[in-house]
Amino acid sequence: MGQKSPEIFIFDWRLTSSIMKTSQHASIDEYISTFPVEVRKVLEEVRDTIQKAAPKAEEVISYGIPTFRLSGNLVHFAGYTKHIGFYPGAAGIEVFKKEISAFKSAKGSVQFPLDKPMPLGLITKIVKYRVKMNLEKAKTKKSTK
Repeated sequence: MGQKSPEIFIFDWRLTSSIMKTSQHASIDEYISTFPVEVRKVLEEVRDTIQKAAPKAEEVISYGIPTFRLSGNLVHFAGYTKHIGFYPGAAGIEVFKKEISAFKSAKGSVQFPLDKPMPLGLITKIVKYRVKMNLEKAKTKKSTK
C-alpha cells in the first residue's frame, strides 16, 4: 500500500506544440548545449553535415528541435539518450529505404544509434534530395501563380 506507481509519460505528437513551448530553445547552439559532451559532438557533426549539404538553408528551432528550412521544412534532428533522431519526412525515408533499412525507422524518421558511427554520407544524400524536392516544389508553386 505504501508503494507509489511510477509515472508514465506517453508522447502524443498532437500535443507537441503545447509541450514544446515549455522547453523551447532560442537557437540550435542552445539546444545542443543541453546535452552531455559526447552527444554534443555527434549533434554538431550532424549539424555540420546538414549545413554542408544545404548551405542556403536557414537554421531554426521548430517543434522544440533543430530544424533546417529552405522553401519550407527540409529536415529536423534531435538528440536522445541512445540515438540521434533524424526527420527528413516520409519522402526522404521512402527514397532511401534500402540504406535506411539498417536502422530503426518510421514513416518520416530514422534513429541513428549513438554507439555506432554516424552515417554522415547517408545524411548528406538525404538532405541533398530534400533540397532538390523543396526547390522543385517552390518552382512549381511560382509557375502556377
